[in-house]
Amino acid sequence: MRIAIPLYPGFTALDAIGPYTVLSLAPGASVRFVAAERGPVLDDQGELSVAATASYADLPRPDIVLVPGGVGTMEAMSDEKLVTWLREAHEHTRWTTSVCTGSYLLGAAGLLRGRKATTHWSLLDHLAGVGAEPVSERVVIDGKIVTAAGVSAGIDMALTLLALATDETTAQAVQLAIEYDPHPPFATGSLATAPAGLAERALGLIT
Repeated sequence: MRIAIPLYPGFTALDAIGPYTVLSLAPGASVRFVAAERGPVLDDQGELSVAATASYADLPRPDIVLVPGGVGTMEAMSDEKLVTWLREAHEHTRWTTSVCTGSYLLGAAGLLRGRKATTHWSLLDHLAGVGAEPVSERVVIDGKIVTAAGVSAGIDMALTLLALATDETTAQAVQLAIEYDPHPPFATGSLATAPAGLAERALGLIT
């Protein structure tokens, strides 16, 4: 099971690293970070870099593609090398997936037309602009397209994907291995539960 996670300047680290941790524990899985050229790619905080160990040319036909989101997503939508690779790789994937605003890159590649998809709550309604039907859910499956809501939802999506690609027992074992048993200290992780005014403050942290 060859899994490719494309990186671009300004990606959100957890969007990529959370699913990477989940999927890399699956028996028989090979997870590679890819970019136009091999080498370090800086995240959206400008302090953490992740090395792309393969180029797009090295991995033209992965079984799974997982696209992270991030502040750099909108600029990356005009990255023709990335968008073309996504479009061509999708023809051969078993699953094409995204986390957070990574769904916009799937949209830029023309992969979301007429499909249900999700993204970070702050940009959910705008997904229609790339042809998708926006859905306010943590993980959305439409055919072989699987999209996750914001950042931390990538872990949920990766476990869901793992159950689909292998079996539920494998996904459950990985969940236990990483001790993913979230009990957040505050009930403010979604717009439905956040108090009035908190959304504006939250947006100020990420824009």
